[in-house]
Amino acid sequence: MSLQSKVMEQMKTAMKAKDSVALESLRAIKSELLLAQTGTGSGAEISEEEEIKLVQKLVKQRKDSATIFTDQGRADLAEPELAQIAIIEQFLPEQLTEEEVEKIVVKTIATVGASGMKDMGKVMGMVSKEVSGKADGKTISTLVKKLLS
Repeated sequence: MSLQSKVMEQMKTAMKAKDSVALESLRAIKSELLLAQTGTGSGAEISEEEEIKLVQKLVKQRKDSATIFTDQGRADLAEPELAQIAIIEQFLPEQLTEEEVEKIVVKTIATVGASGMKDMGKVMGMVSKEVSGKADGKTISTLVKKLLS
């Protein structure tokens, strides 16, 4: 079942339950999917990898917004963003813990033979490919910097 059909099923459920937060989140996913499909011009289906990147982008946008709202003391605006994150994350593959990502980073550093910050790009590229969709870039970057310095 494609992401789009999963989203449509969830939207029907949210409409019946009158869950406005879930409905708003699902509509955002649907909108991004449609934009991605029509953006190519062919209207063809997008790959599963592109779908995951798209959903990750939506989660990141909401996390950034929630952080900004929290920093400004606007918990009333941060709460809906956090609620939407929980709903949108259902469509992502299970995320790796920081410890699991760290093990992968350590293994990659040993494989590449990285010795310092000059090798960060190589390590980041290999780790990002390996954990594609299962960890965010910020976590990977932080761990790579910590382990290479």
